[in-house]
Amino acid sequence: MKTIAALEPLTTKLLEITRINSAASVLSWDQETHMPAGGGEARAEQIAVLQGIAHDKLVSPDIERFLAATVDPTTGQAIDQPGDLWDEPSRSLLREIWRDFSRAKKLPSDFVIRLSRETSLAQQVWAEAKEQNNFRQFLPNLRTVLALKREETEYLGYKASPYDALLDVYEPGSTIATLRPLFAQMKARLVPLLKRVTQSPNQIDDSILRHAYDQARQLEFGRLVLIAMGYDFERGRLDLSAHPFTTSFHPTDVRVTTRVHEHELQSCLFSCIHEGGHGLYDQGLDQRYFGTPLGESVSLGIHESQSRMWENCVGRSRAFWRFFYPVLQQTFHHQLRGIDLEHFYAAINCVKPSFIRVEADELTYNLHIMLRFEIEQDLIEGRTQPDDLPGIWNQKMQDYLGITPPTDAEGVLQDVHWSFGAFGYFPTYTLGNLYSVQFFEQAKLEIPHLDEEIAAGQLMVLRRWLEQKIHRWGRMFTPDHLAQRVTGKSINPEPFLSYLEKKYGELYKL
Repeated sequence: MKTIAALEPLTTKLLEITRINSAASVLSWDQETHMPAGGGEARAEQIAVLQGIAHDKLVSPDIERFLAATVDPTTGQAIDQPGDLWDEPSRSLLREIWRDFSRAKKLPSDFVIRLSRETSLAQQVWAEAKEQNNFRQFLPNLRTVLALKREETEYLGYKASPYDALLDVYEPGSTIATLRPLFAQMKARLVPLLKRVTQSPNQIDDSILRHAYDQARQLEFGRLVLIAMGYDFERGRLDLSAHPFTTSFHPTDVRVTTRVHEHELQSCLFSCIHEGGHGLYDQGLDQRYFGTPLGESVSLGIHESQSRMWENCVGRSRAFWRFFYPVLQQTFHHQLRGIDLEHFYAAINCVKPSFIRVEADELTYNLHIMLRFEIEQDLIEGRTQPDDLPGIWNQKMQDYLGITPPTDAEGVLQDVHWSFGAFGYFPTYTLGNLYSVQFFEQAKLEIPHLDEEIAAGQLMVLRRWLEQKIHRWGRMFTPDHLAQRVTGKSINPEPFLSYLEKKYGELYKL
C-alpha cells in the first residue's frame, strides 16, 4: 500500500507554498494589530507579491504533472494501480490538493495579485471608515472588491448562481439550494420563539453588564479563561484589533485578538472565548502534516463550531460560571457585589435584539446571518449595488429584528468581512452554530459528568475530546464525513433548535 512518503515530491512543494502563505499571514496580522497607519500601501504590495508567488507555485507545471499522474481529473480521487492502493491519508491529501489546485488553476496570476492588493487596502480603509462612521469613505473600495469577487465567480464557474462559487470556497459543497431550506427551517422556529421571549412578562435585567469595567482587568480575565481552556500562550498571543479574529501561521504560532469596551463586559469576555475556540482548533492540528491539506482545518463551518461551542455551549452555561463567576466577582468586586450567580447567568443570556452581530445573543444571532446571506446573494448576483447598502441593511434589520441602527458603524460597516473579499463566509457561522450543539451533545454522551467537570473549572477534558475527535484530522475527511464520524449524523438543525427552546423556555418561563 502506498503511503504519504510516496508523495514527497508533492508535499515538499506544498510546504514551501504554505510557508510563503504563512509569511503573508504574519504581515496581515501585523496590519490589523501593530502596523502604523502610514504603512498601508506598502503592506498591500508586500502581501500581494507573496500571494502571487504562492499562487504561481501552486499551479506550476511540476505540481500539475504530479497530480495528472496520481489523480483522476473527472472524479478528483486518487488513481489506484492494480495491487498497489493508496492509504487513506494519501487519498485524502490527493483529493484535497486536487480541489485546491483545480480552483487556483482557474484564476489568472495577475487577478490573484490585484485581489490581494485591493482587499488589503480595503481593510485599512474600512477600519478608518468604521471609526469615523463614514460609509462613503469605504464605498469606492467596496465597489472595487465586489467587482473583483464577481469577476472571480466567472473564473471559477458555477451552475445555478455565482454566489455558489464563493460559498464553496468556505464550506465545500454548500450552495444557495442547500442553505436556503436550512435557513427557512430555522427561521420558522426562531421567529416565533423570539416573539414569545420578547412578549414574556419575565424580562431579564442585564444592566449590570454595562457598568464601568476596567479594560486591563477585562483582558486579564479573558487571558485567564483562555489558559483554562487549554490555549497555549507558549504557542499563541492575545492582542487587540478593531474586529476580533484568529490567525495561524503554524500550530506552534496561533494568535487571537479581542476588543475591549469599558461599558460592555460581554464584548471582551465572549470574544476571547470565541476566538480561543478557533485558536484551540489551530493549535490542535497535527504538526506532522503541516504544509499539506491534512494540516489545515476542514471548513469554516467546522471551525466556527469550535468557537461557538466554547462561546455558547460552555461560556454561557451555568456550569462554566459556577467556577468562573467567583473569580469574576473578585476581579470586579465593586460592580458585581451583591449580584448572585443566577442574576449574572440570566444577564449574559438576555435576549435583546441588538445592532452588533458579534455581541448578539444565541437566539437572535442567526437572524443577523440570514440578512447578510440575503444581501450577499443580491450583491454578487447584481440585484443590489454597494451605494444602496446602508438603506437595505437598515430595512432588513427592521424586518428581522425590529430595530434600525442609528449609525452605519453599528450597521453596514460593523463587519470586516466584505473589505477582505469574504463574500460567502457569513453562512458558515450558522452552520457552525448547528455543528456546535451537535458536537457538544455527543461530547456529553461520551464524557462522564462533563457538566461537573466544567463546573469545577476542568475544561481540558473537553479540549482533549475535541482535539481527538475533530482538530487532529485536518482535512482528512469532508465536513459531512467528519460530522457523521463524530455524531453518527449529518448536520441537523434539530439539536440546536431544541437546545434554544429548552434554554430560553426556562430563562423566560415560557
